[in-house]
This record gives sequence, C-alpha cells and structure tokens, in this order.
Amino acid sequence: MHNRRYEKNKNYLFIDGYNIINFWEPLNKLKEISFEEARNELINILIEFSHTTSEKIILVFDAYLVKGSSGKIYSKDGIDIVFTKENESADHYIERELDRIGRLRNVRVASSDSTVQSIILSRGGSRTSARELEIEVINSKKVTENFRRKLKRDKVNSLDKNNLKKLKDFKDYLR
Repeated sequence: MHNRRYEKNKNYLFIDGYNIINFWEPLNKLKEISFEEARNELINILIEFSHTTSEKIILVFDAYLVKGSSGKIYSKDGIDIVFTKENESADHYIERELDRIGRLRNVRVASSDSTVQSIILSRGGSRTSARELEIEVINSKKVTENFRRKLKRDKVNSLDKNNLKKLKDFKDYLR
C-alpha cells in the first residue's frame, strides 16, 4: 500500500468500517444477508455524506483474516477506501496513520471500540461513536433533502408565476 499524503490544514475523518456496520442496525441486518452489500451500502452513504462535511473521509475495512491480502487503497466519489493488509486490523491501520499525521491536523475517528477511542484521544485526535456518526449522517440527509425541496419549490413557484401570466394572457387573447 502506498503512503498517503496529509495536508496540514485539512480535516480528516477516519471511519472503522466494520465497527460502523456492526453498530448501525440497517447495515447490521444487511450484513446477515451479504457482507459485501453492507460494505457497499456504507460506502454509498458515506459518499453522499462527504458532500456535506468539510472532512476528508477515509473508510477503513480490515482484511485481518484475509490470507495473502497486501492491502488496497482507492478513491471513490470523494472518499478514500482502505482494505488493510493481512494481519492488520483497521484499528492498527488508523493508529499508524494517526502517528504519521501527528498533532498538527484536525483528525476525528469514528469507532465505538473503547481501545481505539483511547488511542485516538492520546494522539490528539477526537473520537465519534458509531451512533454519533449515524446521527450526523441522518441529520445531514435531512438538511440536504430540505434544501433540495426548497430549491424545487422555489423553482416551481417561479415557473408557476410565469406560467400563470402566460395562461392569463392566453385566456385574455381567447376572449
């Protein structure tokens, strides 16, 4: 896996993917059917969320028990997705990256694992539980949906006024 560069004035949000899947009820139910579907759903949710946050999202899935995994990092629609290498947990990957970043940047980690939370706090980052992140994502979705509705309503209202005038003019023309 290649070394990532971190920008000094950028905010980062590391997310322990499987921890979130295990704590978010809809994803937890989905993983019973298909782990891959649960992963994909989380990725899609976080891509949408990434458009409303100032943080660079780095979603980490551990491949701890995947034989021969050399790890993989790729970007998808604004978020980075990491699959760790064999014998490396998401916690260890995040911890190592926090060491690399140092205390100069604003870093937050989303995980409900108490050990990870302690490590994060000792390294100068801040922690967010799986539940807190879920609330953020839900609220973000509501704000986005309300904004979309308002734009649509405003557009429709302005079109309606123009169309009403045209209809009135047409009606007057017919008389």
